[in-house]
Amino acid sequence: MTVLEAVKKFEQLGRLCLVLIPNEKEKVRRMMKMFRTDIAKQVSARSSPPTLVSDCISRAIRAEYWINQDKEARAQIFKAKKEEKAAERQLQPRQNQDAYTKGQTSNAAQHSKQFGKNKRKGNATGQG
Repeated sequence: MTVLEAVKKFEQLGRLCLVLIPNEKEKVRRMMKMFRTDIAKQVSARSSPPTLVSDCISRAIRAEYWINQDKEARAQIFKAKKEEKAAERQLQPRQNQDAYTKGQTSNAAQHSKQFGKNKRKGNATGQG
């Protein structure tokens, strides 16, 4: 839930329950509970916690903005790294794949040596 959505919901609930939120300090405390934890931590982390609802809202909006900016920056960095790795994979020779297929053919040859040359009837079906 964004800060603006939380504020709208808080105002709606405040109109319905005037008795439960008697003073400004209690309003601020309850509003802080409606914010996401990362936003609430940043709002209350300053030397003086908010005492007015308007101050709480403005701090929360700023905190949400900077948190979203950080997330976008991290997403762009991750995307750039992912594209860089994909480009490196395309440039690398396929040596590993060739070695893998060579290993498969040698395993198949060993299998035929062990089981293919034995002409007895019982060994072909797995019976002794």
